[in-house]
Amino acid sequence: MPKLSPIKRKDLIYYLRQLGFDGPISGGNHQYLKKDSLKVRIPNPHQGEISKNLLIRILKQANVEREIWEDL
Repeated sequence: MPKLSPIKRKDLIYYLRQLGFDGPISGGNHQYLKKDSLKVRIPNPHQGEISKNLLIRILKQANVEREIWEDL
């Protein structure tokens, strides 16, 4: 369902939870989501959306392929 385009932070968290991540968990300067031993840093809350480029970097960090993301 979600296209690879700008996304709201709360929607990013929602979809990553659908993929089995827990959180957000506070840690250092950024919160993160956790799945087994994998930690994925997420941007701090702000007024704008998360850009497509940042979303791509987050999905790489989470080991989520584009096809899996778009099938949610």
